[in-house]
Amino acid sequence: QVQLVESGGGLVQAGGSPRLSCAASGLNSDRYTMAWFRQVPGKEREFVAAILGDSGATHYGDSVKGRFAISRDNAKNTVLLQMDSLKPEDTAVYYCAGRIGSAAIIWLAYDLWGQGTQVTVSS
Repeated sequence: QVQLVESGGGLVQAGGSPRLSCAASGLNSDRYTMAWFRQVPGKEREFVAAILGDSGATHYGDSVKGRFAISRDNAKNTVLLQMDSLKPEDTAVYYCAGRIGSAAIIWLAYDLWGQGTQVTVSS
């Protein structure tokens, strides 16, 4: 059974640098593109970052480029999201996602999802 479990969210002050972790079980992670999305109530799920399983190439959403960094440890089946210089507008539920194939910025392209972890940035 494939499972993605996020951790590392919580209340953070603006300018803070938390790190989110996604533990993947039941899958051969180097075949999967892994990604992070985020969502606030009433809005579409927003692409944050993705990392390819084979090459390790990364892609970022415009709103986080230069502040967030995605990485993965295939041996541990873990995907990390290092978030720096947080802003109040980064407040959202952050989801880990996976798909076989290339990176995609549309959430509908991903068929594996974690339960999400709340990140709240206070000003």
